[in-house]
This record gives sequence, structure tokens and C-alpha cells, in this order.
Amino acid sequence: MTTELPQDDFYGRVERRISWLTPSVGLIAAAIVWRVASWRAGTGVAIGVLLIWLHYFWLRKATRAIVRAAIEPSDVPRNDSAWLIFLLFVGYALLALFAYVIVTYFGLPVSSVLSGLLALGAAAMAGSVYTVIFENH
Repeated sequence: MTTELPQDDFYGRVERRISWLTPSVGLIAAAIVWRVASWRAGTGVAIGVLLIWLHYFWLRKATRAIVRAAIEPSDVPRNDSAWLIFLLFVGYALLALFAYVIVTYFGLPVSSVLSGLLALGAAAMAGSVYTVIFENH
């Protein structure tokens, strides 16, 4: 059993698609909000998109490490999994802290920053629709 997934596998394609769809969908939304609502709201959406995009890479790295630790054969009990799960929660705490500081320091609308954080979900949905339509397995 190997601990690395093949480079051209189904999940790798989905990960790559989500990684470029997140800023694309998010920045398009930020531009629309900037035009329709205000520059402050558009900036909040863009900052939220940037935060969730950076968090996605942290999350992807931590998840891969957890999967690798789970499938790696070992006779010795490991404590890495608990540490990696703790790091996942730290990532969410840092995301919340950065969003709070940005909202309070720059006075951006909370709803716009939170809306920007939803770009990852929108990218995952768009990527899934693409997969269902064009990659029929």
C-alpha cells in the first residue's frame, strides 16, 4: 500500500480545481459586491476570500498528513494524529481571529467578510457540478 496518491487521480483533480475556483469565484463576487453595494463591502468579501483560500491550503496539508498517518503501517503507537487534529482547530481559531481583527481594525462589514469565507463552499459546489457533468466515472 502506498502513502501517496497518484498525481493524476480523481481527488487530485478535484483539489486542484477547488484551489483555483475559490479565488476565481470569490473575486468575481467581490467585484460584483464592490460595484453593487460599496467598496468597503467588496473589500470585505475579497479579504474573506483570501483568508479562506489560505486556510484551504492549511486544511489540505493537515488532512493529507492525517490520512498518511492513518494508512502508514507502523508497529509503534503514534501521537501525531492528535497533534494534527489540534492544528486543524488552531487553523480555524486563527481564521476567526484574523477575521475579527480585520473587521474591527478596518471597520469592514462583518457580513461581507463572512460572505467571502463562503467562497470555498461555492468553489467546491462548482467543482462538484463540473465533475458530475464532465467526469462521468
